[in-house]
Amino acid sequence: MDLFDQHLAKITEEEAPLAARMRPRTLDEFIGQDHIIGQGRLLRRAISSDQLSSLIFSGPPGTGKTTLARVIANTTRAHFIAINAVLSGVKEIRAAIEKAQEERKFHNQRTILFVDEVHRFNKSQQDALLPWVENGTIILIGATTENPFFEVNKALVSRSRIFQLQQLTDKDLYKIVEQTLADSERGYGNLTVQIDADALAHLVNVANGDARSLLNALQLAVETTPPDTTGVIHIPLAVAEESIQQRAVLYDKEGDAHFDTISAFIKSLRGSDPDAALYWLAKMVYAGEDPRFIFRRMLILASEDIGLADPQALVVTNACAEAFDRVGMPEGRYHLAQAVLYLATAPKSNSIMGFFDALAAVESENVAEVPTHLKDANRDKKGFGHGAGYLYPHAYRDHWVEQQYLPKSLQGQLFYQPSAQGYENQIATQVARRREAQLAAIVEGIGVEPVEVMTYGTVDRADERWLQRTLSQVSTQLASVRERIFTFAQLQRHHLVLDLNATTGLLTWEAIRQVPEGGVYACVRNSSDANALNELAAALPETMRPIVFTASVAQIPAMLTSLAPNVQFDSIIGRNVLASQSDKGLAAQILTQFLPRSVKLILAETVPRHTQRFYRLLPSQNLDVQLYERLVLAEEAIYTDASDPMFNWDAEDLRHAFASNGHYVQVVIEQYLTPMHISEHFIKRLFAANPNRPSYAERLAANLTSEEIGIIKSLFTRYLLNQSVNWSSTVAFLKISA
Repeated sequence: MDLFDQHLAKITEEEAPLAARMRPRTLDEFIGQDHIIGQGRLLRRAISSDQLSSLIFSGPPGTGKTTLARVIANTTRAHFIAINAVLSGVKEIRAAIEKAQEERKFHNQRTILFVDEVHRFNKSQQDALLPWVENGTIILIGATTENPFFEVNKALVSRSRIFQLQQLTDKDLYKIVEQTLADSERGYGNLTVQIDADALAHLVNVANGDARSLLNALQLAVETTPPDTTGVIHIPLAVAEESIQQRAVLYDKEGDAHFDTISAFIKSLRGSDPDAALYWLAKMVYAGEDPRFIFRRMLILASEDIGLADPQALVVTNACAEAFDRVGMPEGRYHLAQAVLYLATAPKSNSIMGFFDALAAVESENVAEVPTHLKDANRDKKGFGHGAGYLYPHAYRDHWVEQQYLPKSLQGQLFYQPSAQGYENQIATQVARRREAQLAAIVEGIGVEPVEVMTYGTVDRADERWLQRTLSQVSTQLASVRERIFTFAQLQRHHLVLDLNATTGLLTWEAIRQVPEGGVYACVRNSSDANALNELAAALPETMRPIVFTASVAQIPAMLTSLAPNVQFDSIIGRNVLASQSDKGLAAQILTQFLPRSVKLILAETVPRHTQRFYRLLPSQNLDVQLYERLVLAEEAIYTDASDPMFNWDAEDLRHAFASNGHYVQVVIEQYLTPMHISEHFIKRLFAANPNRPSYAERLAANLTSEEIGIIKSLFTRYLLNQSVNWSSTVAFLKISA
């Protein structure tokens, strides 16, 4: 680079638009997108530790995709190359690859290749990147405003981690203006700029989450307004309105915004929300969407989602479409709005989808011959008897007769299921009655040949493996508990999650799968459990591994303060966290320290008080009456022991513990029946001494003699050994929020 090149670079930097000059240079300067680069998030950890893999940033314009790439360039120790897919081709890609190979060969340095507008590359250009991403010659960072799963080569997507940037909030935009006015090097810190509150609110509102649009408007306002006699540049509302006059609406007729908006519009109509439907219609019309396209989608919905619930829906929509063709814009917007309101308020039914069930039957069945009585009688009536036995409906009362019209193999099959909505509710009873008559016609043989009698065989259980079945059922129950927890949690890809009791990893590994752009903290109770989790996590990429720490419930706040002082969790989950806590109220008070207003605490607690009773598994009619009654009393006494924290509580106690701290608590009780195999080892464990916690026999000893316990053990061996029983358990799911 000679002196002229340096001079040109300096002039270009100084005269660059404000939005370009104010690009953040470090993560600390970056504003917004806390969901992916906030404290503890995966991307922030990867950038800070210089452990980046290939990335694709997707999001609306002005949200910081290119800026974030520049921050990485300023942070990483890797060589950084930036190209724009609009201006570059295979030639530039090859040059970048050659440079990357040189850096690796001579300096042992990785290369990050940033491709702005990566979706603009055609397939061959994207394919040219693939082998070099594959062998690690380059780390690709792509930026796109489109959906990468549709617009970027699938092979590249599969080798990259996708991060979705969101529109900036008003709070973020205010911070950007504040930062710009204070920065004397790149912004207006050397000037005295006074912006009226309503003027700034207008700029932020109309920018609509787009930082570039906001800074462009601010630059225009400041640099076209002369200072007053005191040197103050005063920006009133009138100047702000002239600087940015039209709201930036994210809408591309061929991109994600187009498909996402029409999807929201259709779903609002289907959901019978006229307000939302009008809003999405207005957004499409404002952005210049073709009204004929909107009418086409409404005509489809009139049949797909309304159908016979209101047969006039299709008629009205089609009439509005024809009226629009005659009138045109702008008055045609009345017809658009009328069709929208009619469809949104009409009763809904998707019974027309029965056609696709019929289509599936046609695709899957063997060739089904048309029943003889339905065949064309005009040609082959004499030779083959076609049409013989056909009953002419108009010759009968109500112009209908019970007669079969389906092929024999499908007789009794139902494709159309009338809803109870609108007009369709009126015909549902009529359809049901006629079907009943048709089914009777099958039995009576009216208009059809006799059907074959179906036979059913019994299942041979001799070869069933009860132990394996028990294990699979237990796994099924755990999976069900896990599914319920994550259904309550409603995690998003960028969330930060705390697992309060990660001993088994049941919730930890699922959380890692569901938050690939966030992070997971896993709390265990002892070092051996921590070592086990860390050994399993070693197979994961470093940035995806859970942060494992050892703490009791009471120690969690202090431990997290030392690990990550500013960490903010989006969801806190746990299974059997409180079961062994002697003071449930104190434990609840500790846990709710993590509950700022937007965080959810989801717990699944097995309630021992409502677990299976052994005496119910024994055949009481075959036992000594007095001994059985004493066993019932002795076993029930276990679950009413007020001194044992394992048994002295139920779900209502947990609800009260959290509610007393001022939190909203939703409790769902689930009962599970799990097939369990009673083995000899299991019975021995019940009646053996236990150094850690009293065994079943030791608990019975509080109310039964040793002789009686011996008899009960023999009864267990006699009636339960090697038997499979349905074991009942109860789980309380708690969803706690501020």
